[in-house]
Amino acid sequence: QVQLVESGGGLVQAGGSLRLSCAASRSIFSISAMGWYRQAPGKQRELVARIWSGGSTNYADSVKGRFTISRDNAKNTVYLQMNSLKPEDTAVYYCNAAERTRPPFIDYWGQGTQVTVSS
Repeated sequence: QVQLVESGGGLVQAGGSLRLSCAASRSIFSISAMGWYRQAPGKQRELVARIWSGGSTNYADSVKGRFTISRDNAKNTVYLQMNSLKPEDTAVYYCNAAERTRPPFIDYWGQGTQVTVSS
């Protein structure tokens, strides 16, 4: 069991930057992957970025080169640095923790944080 709490969202102008944080209630050292998803009004939730326990990362094509995911195991925290923000990035961003090493495979979710980018 792990609780996730996101923070760092807000209003920003196009071209600006935001840094999202996801604080976990327990160690994330053994979690298979930590990730960020987002959901815009009227759209499906999509994977933005994820980082695996071994350090590998995945990014949505739309954010490659602009967003960076990182993990600080000592602080039980995952970050999403968002640069060169566009209005299309406006969405609720959710933190995800995925356990995949052994059954049962479980996903944990945070409550979400709103990111709004104005033109």
